[in-house]
Amino acid sequence: MKLTGKQARYLRGLGHHLHAVVMIGKDELTDPVVATADEALASHELIKVKLQEGCLSDRREIAVQLAQATSSTVAQVLGRTFLLYRKHPENPRILLPKG
Repeated sequence: MKLTGKQARYLRGLGHHLHAVVMIGKDELTDPVVATADEALASHELIKVKLQEGCLSDRREIAVQLAQATSSTVAQVLGRTFLLYRKHPENPRILLPKG
């Protein structure tokens, strides 16, 4: 799913006050990390992920890889954190603006 500028801004506003629920360390993207992110997306739709100091990979590459692994969309990459969004299939709580 590709977000429009308006939708991405909306999600960034919602994500500003979130705490990181997934931490990626020196082991980078492992199956448990992907499973944790997938579970968090299923219950929250919008999650914040933080890269720890030990993670040496490019932050944008990690964000895209995790988004692909969880069938989500990268809403923002800022510093060592990024936001992932995935609409809940049956009961969406976040209603994105049109456009």
